[in-house]
Amino acid sequence: MAEQYTHGHHESVLRSHAWRTAENSAAYLLPHLRRGLTVLDVGAGPGTITLDIARLVSPGAVTGVDAAADVVAQAAALAVAEGVRSVEFIVGDAYALERPEGGYDVVHAHQVLQHLARPVDALREFRRVLSPDGVVAVRDVDYEGVIWHPRLPGLDEWLDVYLRTHRAVTGEPAAGRLLKSWTREAGFAEVAASASVWLFEAPADRAWWGGMWADRAVQSSFADHAQSHGITDRAGLERISAGWREWAAAEDGWLLLPHGEALARG
Repeated sequence: MAEQYTHGHHESVLRSHAWRTAENSAAYLLPHLRRGLTVLDVGAGPGTITLDIARLVSPGAVTGVDAAADVVAQAAALAVAEGVRSVEFIVGDAYALERPEGGYDVVHAHQVLQHLARPVDALREFRRVLSPDGVVAVRDVDYEGVIWHPRLPGLDEWLDVYLRTHRAVTGEPAAGRLLKSWTREAGFAEVAASASVWLFEAPADRAWWGGMWADRAVQSSFADHAQSHGITDRAGLERISAGWREWAAAEDGWLLLPHGEALARG
């Protein structure tokens, strides 16, 4: 059975993906980048992180891969608009990349492994296309570790519904804590694990993140999956959406999302 993406590609989902940059989403990798490296970015989405990486390693060639053709087209258009010429975007499969063995100095995947039924198999494929001295860089959120203030019933309900929906569709929402284990199981000889967070607490950040999830809760594929799997109903999704708006409006609102990271070699 084909794997599905829990969130889908509704505008509310891509809104959050397009916010991501190398600085806020791949800082652990940046010290290891230099001009001339070749990079494969798996699960590139709308391409914002990919383009940042391309600027840092230029004239090294960068390839962004994503399973969704419409998102790949959006990323390619962004590259043209921003004048980044050392990057290409292609449709591809994380389990079968159709790239040459040992062809990349860096293989990067941000928020990808959590959505795969076979993350270790994907990591083995990343390792196949990695040069002998290269590095695989992976980063994933750990939704079981999310904390927020104030405690609101709508957000308590959101976390319960989200965790169950994600697992019912495909993957592991607590992937962040498993990256070290998965990379070791995939056969990498050297794994450097680290962690970082996203914090949303300023009024503009709360309005953006809370508004994004308020929309996602009722409009994205997450909403469809939650209902089709019998995890909640439309009324539950509306409560979750209202909870996100209540949190965004709270002057003391604070939300932290922990991420696991791994740099794997050998």
